Amino acid sequence: MPPHYDVAIIGAGPVGITLTLLLAKRAPHLRVALIDSRSLETCHCDPRVLALSHGSRQILDRAGVWFDSESYSTSHTAIQHIHVSQANYFGSIEIDSCDYSVPALGYVVRYASLMDALDNSLSRLPMFKADTNADIITPQRLISTFPPTPTQGLTYFRPYRLIALRQESQEVFLTIGDQQQEHTKILRASLAIKAEGGLFEHQTIKTYRYDYQQTALVGFVTCTRPRIGWAWERFSAEGPLALLPLEDGYSLVWCRSPEDATRCLHTEDASFLAELHAAFGDRMGDFRTVTGRACFSLGLNALEYVVDGCVAVIGNAAQTLHPVAGQGLNLGLRDAFDLTEAIAIKYDALGACALQNFSRRRRLDRSITIRITDWLPRIFGIDIAPVAVLRGLALLGMELAPPIKAAFVRQMMFGQRR
Repeated sequence: MPPHYDVAIIGAGPVGITLTLLLAKRAPHLRVALIDSRSLETCHCDPRVLALSHGSRQILDRAGVWFDSESYSTSHTAIQHIHVSQANYFGSIEIDSCDYSVPALGYVVRYASLMDALDNSLSRLPMFKADTNADIITPQRLISTFPPTPTQGLTYFRPYRLIALRQESQEVFLTIGDQQQEHTKILRASLAIKAEGGLFEHQTIKTYRYDYQQTALVGFVTCTRPRIGWAWERFSAEGPLALLPLEDGYSLVWCRSPEDATRCLHTEDASFLAELHAAFGDRMGDFRTVTGRACFSLGLNALEYVVDGCVAVIGNAAQTLHPVAGQGLNLGLRDAFDLTEAIAIKYDALGACALQNFSRRRRLDRSITIRITDWLPRIFGIDIAPVAVLRGLALLGMELAPPIKAAFVRQMMFGQRR
C-alpha cells in the first residue's frame, strides 16, 4: 500500500507553508506531506511585493515566523498611515494605526524575503525530504531510509507536481511526479489541501470569474520627499494606483489597461516617472528612480465552495482577487489559520467533518472580502461626474463616521473572526 498521511498539502507558497507550520504547532502528532512543483530558486526570484495586514502578522507569529525574531530577520516596512483618494474629484480617507491600538496597520515585504523566512522556519521542523533524483527519501538531519508509512511529522516532496487526485473510501489518493514524470509516487491521505494557485492568467476557470481588463504594473520607486510609514491608494477611471513604503522607497502597483501597462513597461525612466507624477500628484515631490518593472494580469477567479469531500482549497487556489486593498494573501493566511483550527479540533476524526467545520468558518469572511475587492475597482472605474460625486460623498461620510470607518479597517486587518 502507498504510504499514508493524515494531511497532504499541495503547494509550498506562503499559504501552504504557513499551514504546515501552524499544523506542526497545533497538532504535531499528524503525518503531513508537503508537495511543491517549483524549485527553491524560482520561489526566491519572484519580483512581487506583498502587503501583510496586522492580523496576518499575528498568524505568522503563531506559526513561529516573523522577521524581527532572534532566529531570523529580514527587511520589512511598517505601514502606520494609509491615505485613500480619488483622482480629479473630492473625497479622501486617512487611516492611522494609533486610532486602532495596533503597532502598525500592516507591513510591506518582498515575496522572496517572506519565502526566506518561511523556509527558514520550515527547516527547523523534523523533516524527511523527497528528492526526485533519488529512489529513496533521505532525512534532513539523520542518515536513514524513509519508512513506508511515517509515524509523525513532515515529509517534503520537492520538486514534485500533482498529476492526479481521486477520492475513494474516505481517503484521497495522490499521484505525484517530476516535470518529466520519470519519477512518480502514489500517496494516501485522510485530507488533501490544495494551496497551489498561480497567477490569474494561468488558472482554470472557477465559479466566479471576471477579467477587469487591467494589468498591474509593479516596480520600485524613490522620491524627493518620502513620508515615512505612509501608504497611498489613489483611484482613477483606469484603475487604482498604490504606493507602499518599502525600505528607502516605495513599492508601486499601478493598475492600467493592458496596452498602457505594456507601453509603460518599456518607456524610458524619465518619461515613466513624469507620467507617474502626473497620475499621483505632488504629495511626495518628484519621483527620482524606478527599478524592477514587471506586469501581471488582473482578474477575479474564485470558488463558491472550498470543500469537496476530503479535499479543501485555500489561498490563491480558492480565490484570486484584484490587488486593491492588498487582501489576497491576507485572506489566504486566514484560510490557513481557520483550517488549522478545524483540523486540530477534529484531530481524532480527520475527514469530511473537519473540513465542513472549516467551510462554515470561512464562508462569511470570504464573501465579504471577495465582494469588497471586486466592487471597489468596478465602482471607481465609472468615470461619470454624478457617480464620482457620490463616491466622494461616501468617502467623506466614512471619514466623518468613525464606527463605519473602524468596521471597514478591522475587516481589512482581521477579516471576520468566528
